[in-house]
Amino acid sequence: MPKPLRIQLALWSALLVVLLAGCSPTSAGAGGQGSKPKVLTTFTVLADIARNVGGQYVAVESLTKVGAEIHGYEPTPGDVRRAADAALILDNGLNLESWFAQFVERVEVPHVVVSDGVEVMDIASDAYAGKPNPHAWMSPLNVKIYVDNIVAAFSQLDPDHAEAFAANGRAYQAQLQTVHDKLLAELSALPEAKRALVTCEGAFSYLARDAGLTERYIWPVNAEQQATPQQIAAVIDDVRTAQVPAVFCESTVSDKPMRQVVAATGAAFGGVLYVDSLSEADGPVPTYLDLLRYDTDLIIKGLTGGEQ
Repeated sequence: MPKPLRIQLALWSALLVVLLAGCSPTSAGAGGQGSKPKVLTTFTVLADIARNVGGQYVAVESLTKVGAEIHGYEPTPGDVRRAADAALILDNGLNLESWFAQFVERVEVPHVVVSDGVEVMDIASDAYAGKPNPHAWMSPLNVKIYVDNIVAAFSQLDPDHAEAFAANGRAYQAQLQTVHDKLLAELSALPEAKRALVTCEGAFSYLARDAGLTERYIWPVNAEQQATPQQIAAVIDDVRTAQVPAVFCESTVSDKPMRQVVAATGAAFGGVLYVDSLSEADGPVPTYLDLLRYDTDLIIKGLTGGEQ
């Protein structure tokens, strides 16, 4: 383990001892009498999904802020303070939060992996080949499974409101199904030659599977070292060969590598897609359902040249 990381983890541990010593069993964050249990999620998308299940009975917060890059996030002592008085932590799993295992070891708070039960797709290329693709939430059908897991976790956390959690979950799952059905209907109108989704990160495997799209990307998972010349050259060849009309990039990374693809191929830059983070409340994707609708509309407009 690198020395700076050892030092940082030691600081977390020391801070946590102090924090836990000062926390009583009936603290408000831990769900004491007359208070809402505090639930912490690893990123903003999960927080929004969890709020739809928890409703008025659970206080949900995201550990990471809007716009944060979740894969390589580095937790801070402030994150430890927030986690110390939480009653539950929800994480995506599937190696999305590479930092989470060390973090949760130092926080004596139960956690639930919300992707449990999803039919996992493996990453198909590069150094990550054979490992699970973590972006399962980009399929509304998968998120119905997330919701079941959150309902079960919240019901165990607060049994008195289990029926409300179940009802909230069913209502939200109906909305997810509606979005999925609309997504499928709109994308099905694309001709076969245009059914290729090219993005910076390989974050759309589950959506592409559900919608019958061919997925191409520059890198499979966001990492410190991104967009090698070989990766860019490979995507340029794919875009030229398939005559892909538009390419895209994600909101949490630089679009410079994809701009190189655009310059070399003449494909249009279709715009910025949201995956790992929601926007601020006044932005284009303040909720997860908004994210799905926004991305779908942008993809269709890009691949059809604006003619739907």
